[in-house]
Amino acid sequence: QVQLVESGGGLVQTGGSLRLSCAASERTLSTYAMGWFRQAPGKEREFVGAITWSFGRTYYVDSVKGRFTISRDNAKNTVYLQMNSLKPEDTAVYYCAVAKGVGNLRARSGYDYWGQGTQVTVSS
Repeated sequence: QVQLVESGGGLVQTGGSLRLSCAASERTLSTYAMGWFRQAPGKEREFVGAITWSFGRTYYVDSVKGRFTISRDNAKNTVYLQMNSLKPEDTAVYYCAVAKGVGNLRARSGYDYWGQGTQVTVSS
């Protein structure tokens, strides 16, 4: 069982930045794809971005392209989500997830383990 712990959330003003971290308990994390999702109050959990284990290829939802960047440090078993130019609509609980298989990285069903989430609030 892979355990994931997110950190780095908080309150920030519009235009500000935050970096979220997702630390994994398993040392073989470097062989799995990792994803970030978010869920705003009253809304479905939505895909934000993902990074593959091979070549570190990244994918993003259109609404965050150019503002968010996913990276990974395999030696630390940690994945990061750098969020710049934050907007009030980015306010949500952010979750990281591990995909052990080869499913759709843009869908919740493509992931096997989830973290507990970290709150990001962007004030206007």
